[in-house]
Amino acid sequence: MAMKGMALMFLVMIISLLIASAWNSMPVIKESVHAVLDPTAGKLLDFNLFWGITIFVFIITLITVLFQKYGTDQEALKKLKEEQKILQQEMKKYKDHPEKLLELQKKSFEFMPKTMDLTMKPIVYTTVPLILFFMWFYDYFANVDYKFFGFLSWFWFYLIASIIFNAILRKLLKVV
Repeated sequence: MAMKGMALMFLVMIISLLIASAWNSMPVIKESVHAVLDPTAGKLLDFNLFWGITIFVFIITLITVLFQKYGTDQEALKKLKEEQKILQQEMKKYKDHPEKLLELQKKSFEFMPKTMDLTMKPIVYTTVPLILFFMWFYDYFANVDYKFFGFLSWFWFYLIASIIFNAILRKLLKVV
């Protein structure tokens, strides 16, 4: 099951890279995305750049958090995290016993494929649209000379704002 999740993630990454690399060489992709986003997102950004991108970062983050919440088995994830926490406490107790610590570390690695399988589906559904949004943002801001707070590029503003919104939304929506 873990290999299936890894293979799927690898496939989505390849598709995302192909889309990103074909952005300028296959006009149909770029023109289609611009046809949808220019009259919507573009108009909002033209109206007010700061609030426009802030609203879009919030919307995109909300959608990804909702996919994480409803596209994963939250109970199973919560149980895995609790088991990992217990294991971490055990590892702290045995930090001076290399043999026992090694055994516990091996056990902790067993959680990684399980966690990945549980969290893979939302990533699969949101990666390609996010790549298309990023490519569109890149095109939009290529012609705009604007620094958020006087020094941040659109990418850094997006990244910081999405981290903040993600933390708030995950807390409010109780996403593991």
